[in-house]
Amino acid sequence: MHIAYQVFGEGDLDLVLVPGFVTHVELIWESEPSARFLDALGSFARVINFDRRGSGLSDPVSDAPTLEERMDDVRAVMDAAGSERAVLMGISEGVPMSILFAATYPERVEALVCYGGMARSTQADDYAFGTPVEGLLESGFDLILPYWGQGAVIEVSSPSQADDPEARAFAGRLERATASPGMLAALAQMFIEIDVRDVVPTVQVPTLVVHRRLDRLVNVRHGRWLAEHLPNAKLVELAGGDHLPWGEGAEDLIDEVHEFLTGTRYSPEPDRILATVLFTDIVDSTGTAAELGDQRWREVLESHRRGVRDALGRFGGRELKTLGDGFLVSFDGPARGIRCAREILDSSEQLGIRVRAGLHTGECEVMGDDLGGIAVHIAARVSALAEPSEVLVSRTVKDLVAGSGIEFADRGRHELKGVPDTWDLHAANA
Repeated sequence: MHIAYQVFGEGDLDLVLVPGFVTHVELIWESEPSARFLDALGSFARVINFDRRGSGLSDPVSDAPTLEERMDDVRAVMDAAGSERAVLMGISEGVPMSILFAATYPERVEALVCYGGMARSTQADDYAFGTPVEGLLESGFDLILPYWGQGAVIEVSSPSQADDPEARAFAGRLERATASPGMLAALAQMFIEIDVRDVVPTVQVPTLVVHRRLDRLVNVRHGRWLAEHLPNAKLVELAGGDHLPWGEGAEDLIDEVHEFLTGTRYSPEPDRILATVLFTDIVDSTGTAAELGDQRWREVLESHRRGVRDALGRFGGRELKTLGDGFLVSFDGPARGIRCAREILDSSEQLGIRVRAGLHTGECEVMGDDLGGIAVHIAARVSALAEPSEVLVSRTVKDLVAGSGIEFADRGRHELKGVPDTWDLHAANA
């Protein structure tokens, strides 16, 4: 039996991720939300992630693995990764096995994190909030299996992302890569039979139980039951209805896990990317507006904005924000940024207005849908020094487009307000 696993991250503690039904140690990195979630865990822990047998990149099996076999897999992966003792983080259907492992091998478990999990999946006389077996079978075999691999499950697993075509397409890819419909049916049958309630009171390690109040897939009362019956547990109920840990509000989950394991709240390093930043603005817009009158000025301004956005579409620019009558835009390549700026300036002259533009390429801080940092400030200062109808760039931009055929005129060395050192600037010729 071969189990696929991956080790990443840094930290003083080991953290083993115990997945639910959907698992693929490589593909999971191809989606920004899940990759960001894993990166956050890896910022404070050495994370060991694996595909359980029968799923993802691990060997296929003819029958669904038992809890005992799955515990063997965790021990084997920990041994292979050189981990004698680790935190177990069970996700969804991975929680029951994590509980059983913590009770059976307490010497190998530092702490336990249970996210969106349960001790038993189905209803019983003394477990009234579980799903009736008939209902679980019906939902699994009538509503999930026929659509497995199409991403439809996202509507209950991560409803906040259900209307995002890219998120739905990735969910479909992940389903197809995780297990075949036949394997899924076998896993679902085994899931129905899981009941570790008798084991729960024997778990002695510190445990964090995290559950979303509006979780559509696993009712929050499962998490409350766990917290009430685990001897050394803390319950945290989070807002939202996403079952996937990297769904809406993933930052809150990371905060709670980080604080539970380290004693402090999570404080991530800002994401940074290399980007070419373009600033544009209309020269003497106040005087032009007064000359044209309010109505004509609004018409010209709207035509200008349409022209800018058309150019961005052709050259792959990403509009970050509008700044009065100007734009802040990012590109993943400086040559495209220069050519887009030139087109914006040329089209604006046909409207009777003159625009100037400034570009700089540097490392930017990602702030949601916006960019910040010194590179953005430099681009703004370069733009402010541009002449009407001029595309002014830093030497960094000029050097990066060598061989592109774009010609430049030297505009000398300048001090940029609020920016250290002096900067060589160049005008990009038409």
